[in-house]
Amino acid sequence: MKGVDVRKELGEFLRSRRARVRPEDTGLPLYGERRRVTGLRREEVALLAGVSVPYYVRLEQGRAANVSDEVLGAIARALRLDETEQAHLRNVARSLRRRTEPRPSRRVRPTIQRLLDACGGPAFVMGRRTELLACNRLAALLFFGRTEPAPPAEGLNCARLVFLDESVRALYLNWEDKARETVAFIRLDAGRHPGDKELATLIGELSMRSADFRRLWAEHDVRERSNGEVRVDHPLVGELVLDYESLKVGDDPDQVLVTYLPEPGSPSDEALRFLASWHSGPLQPQNAEH
Repeated sequence: MKGVDVRKELGEFLRSRRARVRPEDTGLPLYGERRRVTGLRREEVALLAGVSVPYYVRLEQGRAANVSDEVLGAIARALRLDETEQAHLRNVARSLRRRTEPRPSRRVRPTIQRLLDACGGPAFVMGRRTELLACNRLAALLFFGRTEPAPPAEGLNCARLVFLDESVRALYLNWEDKARETVAFIRLDAGRHPGDKELATLIGELSMRSADFRRLWAEHDVRERSNGEVRVDHPLVGELVLDYESLKVGDDPDQVLVTYLPEPGSPSDEALRFLASWHSGPLQPQNAEH
């Protein structure tokens, strides 16, 4: 399979972003006419960005390979893109003029694994394509359903678990938020690495097997959340409310370390301590078959 279709991704992303901008919020005159499109028209985006209509049309069609950063910035302002959306627009537009194969994900360093094991709460490292690269015992117990030692988590993919594993879906009380966050992460990854054939295969598989993934993928949202709250209902210890923080790992921009912590002294803290005592040996998740 080829990588992500950059022209299609760029066009669909721009159309989805202009569809959400209300003309009355831009200062453009409406003259009371009946509009046949939701949001801004192409010519209105071109006017706001200070470019010609034919040029903007070519850009939406993926035929403007040499678009400058200044023009992209003007279009981003016209469409009211946030910082993450602007970065995605630049990545996809630049990919029109250079299509390189992405470098493979690197394994985590031994010191990172020791850091995971030293964490007081569940923690794991996620790499390219939402691949699970490493985790500690608490993360394996809480998120990956392991209650006994298992082989390393080679091949385990977080997006497949979120969308295709019913037990994982039941685990997250705020599953819709988790699903949206996962899709947004994949779309950012696709923008950074459009030549990634394995990523294109993953997107195709999830699109075929999950109606929810297809629905969320069609929204073209791109977000990069570095912190938040997750609520889970674990079969052993019940409901837990955990805060999470996401950090880049060293010099590898494709590796993200995610840590989860309960409020000290809370019922979630007590439940997590009980879960930690469930098994005293080393524990890692095993690749699940779907």
